[in-house]
Amino acid sequence: MERDIQITEVALRDGSHAVRHQYTVEQVQDVTKGLADAGVPYIEVTHGDGLAGSSLQYGLSKVDDIKLIEAAVDVAGDSKIAVLLLPGIGTIEDLKEAASVGAKMVRVATHVTEADVAPQHIAMGKELGMEAVGFLMMSHMAPVEKLVEQAKLMESYGADIVYMTDSAGYLLPEQVTERINALRQSLQCEIGFHGHNNLSMAMANSVAAIKAGATRIDGSVRCFGAGAGNTQTEALVAVCERMGIKTGIDLYKIEDLAEDIVAPLLPVTPTITREAITLGYAGVYSTFAYHAKRAGEQFGIDARDILIELAKRQVVGGQEDMIIDVAAEMARAKAVASK
Repeated sequence: MERDIQITEVALRDGSHAVRHQYTVEQVQDVTKGLADAGVPYIEVTHGDGLAGSSLQYGLSKVDDIKLIEAAVDVAGDSKIAVLLLPGIGTIEDLKEAASVGAKMVRVATHVTEADVAPQHIAMGKELGMEAVGFLMMSHMAPVEKLVEQAKLMESYGADIVYMTDSAGYLLPEQVTERINALRQSLQCEIGFHGHNNLSMAMANSVAAIKAGATRIDGSVRCFGAGAGNTQTEALVAVCERMGIKTGIDLYKIEDLAEDIVAPLLPVTPTITREAITLGYAGVYSTFAYHAKRAGEQFGIDARDILIELAKRQVVGGQEDMIIDVAAEMARAKAVASK
């Protein structure tokens, strides 16, 4: 089917954070079948932190990634199943196993300044016959020139697509436009954008990315994702139709899936809470909200203060263990100050 942009659905990966990684095989298959029936071309399925992310640090999965990927592949029809891999968490062997059960795309995710840890994973994805994506997280933490430099590295490793990822929901539309324009002028491969809604900018930023030349956009049905969630897929499809942009996705079917199948899975409706706003305001990784709130309750510290301090220390994804350390340190300082 002809498409002007291709949407990758992330509710079964980014949304894993929202359910504390407790997806069941049945839930994954129900959502995948609905997405495939609606015509979604790519469906990402893994632990929220990618292949092999299940751990005490990131959260233990109810069901092993590979079983969920295999279950999704079984009902995906013409849709392709994608997986996320963070080098240092997931390994080449994990990638091979995901490919062996039918995953067709790997999205190799690194911090925006650390693309150089990705070449072997991108190369292996290509060797396995997968589409390979370079996924530059926390892209607001690097100047435009650095972002372009790192994206060009991803492309040189063989990435078919390079994503600029607003992992904190920090960017404003004009900043997205500037960055996507710069990438478009410097790369030959396709450009993608992944947004978070912590400052209610995910849709505006996705539209800005499309207008600037991005042809791959991430969405999540019912905003199912970390922090305040991601760009809402069903709304994105409607907006694209208003703009005369083809997505190949049936609007009514994706709306029905969101309302009837996905909404009941949500422990809470995605909301722009005070913690989510602080994530976007401070530029902190969206998955930190839950961890900071839990640490705040444990140590009697406002979660927002913890998030601001994490931003000052430039803590990034993969350093979740520091949240407890920072909260404990702040509690000790508070106790000393009160004496």
